[in-house]
Amino acid sequence: MTHPTSEVVTNALALEPVAAQHFDVAFTATTQPCPWPKAYGGDMVAQAAAAAMLTVTDGKTMHSMHSYFMRPVDIGAPVTYEVEVLRDGRGYATRQVRAFQNGKPAYTCLVGFAAGEDGGRYAASAPADVPAPDTLPSSAAYLADREPGDGSTMTGESKAYWSGGRSFDMRHVPGPVYLEVDGGSAPHQALWVKPFGALRPVDGLTDSQRDLAALAYVCDYTILEPVLRVLDLPWAQPGLVTASLDHAMWFHRPPAPGALDGWLLYAQEAVAADSGRGVGLGRFFTPDGEHLATVVQEGMIRATSGGH
Repeated sequence: MTHPTSEVVTNALALEPVAAQHFDVAFTATTQPCPWPKAYGGDMVAQAAAAAMLTVTDGKTMHSMHSYFMRPVDIGAPVTYEVEVLRDGRGYATRQVRAFQNGKPAYTCLVGFAAGEDGGRYAASAPADVPAPDTLPSSAAYLADREPGDGSTMTGESKAYWSGGRSFDMRHVPGPVYLEVDGGSAPHQALWVKPFGALRPVDGLTDSQRDLAALAYVCDYTILEPVLRVLDLPWAQPGLVTASLDHAMWFHRPPAPGALDGWLLYAQEAVAADSGRGVGLGRFFTPDGEHLATVVQEGMIRATSGGH
């Protein structure tokens, strides 16, 4: 593992225009390395967000995304994002994005944009009494003395990925769920997240747009963890298979300049688990309690007694 870097997320957001085959505008992007059989779902969410934002040129801000994951996507391979311009109104705009790989649709979403206007204001409160990130171990520190194998499915590659391969330093409260459910099986947890270094510029996107896409990118890593926690299923449980099914995200207010380069609190809870599926809910807060975004995701959670 080389020195951890935030380039994973900004590399993911690098889109190239191509000729549209199905809708109005098209781009390609490349999924980033990970140690699993298929690409990380946050690649598709963030790349689709970036593709949609590149087609809105009148200053409107992305306020919501509603996504479905239809097929697994290959790692390190190009994905084509076709954007349909559904509406450009005075106050709101709507885009549909479909991702294609190997000639088949793999992901689809609707993305909403708003010009913004005066109105009332309310924000959810951040959880109280969460330890400061500097008092918590990083994932790298937590896993430093843990060896692959020994009854878990952790490999050297997945240990390196969890430790520093995801662009973001992640610090769990009460503890991670990598090899065991550290801290107990209560249906809630929190994480402090911060990129390994300031986010680089992304061609075509403003810094504000890049930051919204980065939020969409990081949210998917852990949104199912409170469900795994309540089911007492660590990531390295032999026989565990998970997959994102559908996903909704609302961007309540844009992060202040530079906010995404520092710590954010990601408060999460399990909403439901049944029939091989689970729903997690998460909220992003700045260190001073500003509520930036809300995420809800349903995922497949399949636990069998054997290995993979």
